[in-house]
Amino acid sequence: MSGPSALTSVVLKARAQHTASVIFLHGLGDSGHGWAPVAQILSRTLPHVKFILPNAPESPVTLNFGMSMPSWYDIKSLGRVTKDEDEAGMRESMIKVNKIISDEVAAGISPERIVLGGFSQGGAMALFTGLQSELKLGGLIVLSAYLPIRDRIFQLATEASKSVPIMQGHGTADGVVLFEYGKMTNETLTSKGYDCKFHVYEHMEHSSCEDEIMHMSLFLKKRIPEQFTPPASSL
Repeated sequence: MSGPSALTSVVLKARAQHTASVIFLHGLGDSGHGWAPVAQILSRTLPHVKFILPNAPESPVTLNFGMSMPSWYDIKSLGRVTKDEDEAGMRESMIKVNKIISDEVAAGISPERIVLGGFSQGGAMALFTGLQSELKLGGLIVLSAYLPIRDRIFQLATEASKSVPIMQGHGTADGVVLFEYGKMTNETLTSKGYDCKFHVYEHMEHSSCEDEIMHMSLFLKKRIPEQFTPPASSL
């Protein structure tokens, strides 16, 4: 992973008064630009939301024969995505993602009005970060992903994370992050008491689809609705 420098991001500003933020992490080898079209679609009915799409730093990836590509952490094998995990890399990326979250809070956005999400490797990072957050976020969106360091992630999970709703989506024909990983992730989170809604998309490969974008929109409208009354000032 690269040094402690801040992440660059593709940002879609709120089209109305900014009262909520969505931070969405792309998958391995992609960039924030890859999810900008989806953010633009969502923004049409969520004018109060600022969409922040961070760019992962370029890092050597074992899966890519050691060559550098945009990555949140190293991955050794797609067939063993939940073994020999690069927890140190995850932690370095978590620090950077948490900086984006704290910047939004400093700008006046309540943590409960911030949703963190991601696709594939980015979805795993969203879980890794969200489950360990001391802030009660508005929600987590986990698409075509898996639960990282599942043997001990719940030992590190915070009390605040236990009441954060999770939207999870996965295609049955995913040949990159197998559907069984998504299903196992949902079963594990649910067994630990998390409110995790699992959306299954028949025949969808390692991608997204209209139904999934619709479900994202409904989740965001419920978790960070436009009609929002800020808390009264204590002054």
